[in-house]
Amino acid sequence: MENQQQDAEPEDNSWLQSRVAELENNWRTAMADLDNLRKRTVRDTVQVRQQERKRAAKELLTVLDNLDLAIGHAEADPKTIVAGVEAVRAQADLAMSNLGFPRYGDDQGEPFDPQLHEAVSVVPAVGVKPGTVVQVVRPGYGDAEDQLRPAAVVVAKAD
Repeated sequence: MENQQQDAEPEDNSWLQSRVAELENNWRTAMADLDNLRKRTVRDTVQVRQQERKRAAKELLTVLDNLDLAIGHAEADPKTIVAGVEAVRAQADLAMSNLGFPRYGDDQGEPFDPQLHEAVSVVPAVGVKPGTVVQVVRPGYGDAEDQLRPAAVVVAKAD
């Protein structure tokens, strides 16, 4: 009986060694695949960031071009310059909207919403319900789910 066990051991041992080598090879392959995936993910992330930066910059190019034109006409009639600056501001608002951050905050008379507004002051206001936006100091951009910044507002308080 001992002879049979001794004869079987080298056979079993070689099978185990072969299996260990196979598993080590599978492990090395998996580690190499994981490293390649990590490198590809880093490369793809950098590429997506660059594309988004370009998209944002392209949105602002028209605004910059028109600001340059406005500066070039600095000696023109002030009413014309104001109209031009208002048009450039409208283009900037459109660019922000195209980037996913539409302008809001022209909500004077609306109830204060802590999701969309930041109260910068509270003032007594006659004839206005407490908690109502009485002045917009700075507009907000975005929406409640994806906000770039809240609108800065002055809110009515109770007398």
